[in-house]
Amino acid sequence: MHATSTVHAPSEDSATASDTVPPRSDSKTFARAVADLKDGFNRRELWLHLGWQDIKQRYRRSVIGPFWITISQGITALGLGLLYSQLLDTSISTFLPYITTGFIVWNFILGCVTEGTETFIANEGLIKHLPAPITIYVFRTVWRQTLMLAHNFLIYLIVVVVFWGAITKHGYTISAGGTPQPGLSWTALLAIPGFFLLALNAAWLTVVFGIISTRFRDLPQVVSSLINLAFFATPIVWSTDILEKKFANAASWRGYVAELNPLYHYVQVVRAPLIGAEINWHSWVVVGGLTVLGWSLAMVVLRNYRSRVSYWV
Repeated sequence: MHATSTVHAPSEDSATASDTVPPRSDSKTFARAVADLKDGFNRRELWLHLGWQDIKQRYRRSVIGPFWITISQGITALGLGLLYSQLLDTSISTFLPYITTGFIVWNFILGCVTEGTETFIANEGLIKHLPAPITIYVFRTVWRQTLMLAHNFLIYLIVVVVFWGAITKHGYTISAGGTPQPGLSWTALLAIPGFFLLALNAAWLTVVFGIISTRFRDLPQVVSSLINLAFFATPIVWSTDILEKKFANAASWRGYVAELNPLYHYVQVVRAPLIGAEINWHSWVVVGGLTVLGWSLAMVVLRNYRSRVSYWV
């Protein structure tokens, strides 16, 4: 008698079929997208160093270094303040702090948007040779713009010292006949959470625009043109009081030009506390809602196209 085995060897056809079925990839999952975001943030030493080196490299061999940023912004804000205060018939003592603070915040937004569209393109060499999460370059861009804003903040401190009496007075107006403002007080600390929300929005914008721009290289030029146009439509060098005074019988003008402009609310959550202006709660709601929607979109983009960035750049 011969021993028989009850174990059947797999047939050649079934083995071949199992070998040809590729394993299911988990690259396009929210778990991988979240992991990329978390790993990128945890490598703080790398993107903090890279962002600081960007500033040093830009002003290499310069006598005063990064403070050229402050001087340039200060001269621009002073020139615009003097010009528009005369054109709009407003007091320089209250209008200059308004325009200076708005200009500082706007330049942070402008830098994050324009440089954010090219964040992966500019880091092509590192992306191809350094095995690291792509969100490192997002944090690098936002951190670099934060350093530039910190330098420009010196202008705000100078303006506050010079015009302290005007902007701390309860009931002061930004323009003649405008809305009375409560005046600068401890509520200036609300600018901290305001900037935190601004930085969060800058990060998701950099993720979305940066990834799309690697695939469609015309996007940076389109965004640059539109953001320059948006500057004139946003109350930076003019205030909403002017619209209310000029179009008193057309209240919808203010709604269309300012209230429906999300950039106005981004600027306002930081600017209003810093100059003691009235802080509208709906500006916080708009910015908070856009933060949630923006990061939801960013996570979808990260999930679907994160792995393709290294091939597109």
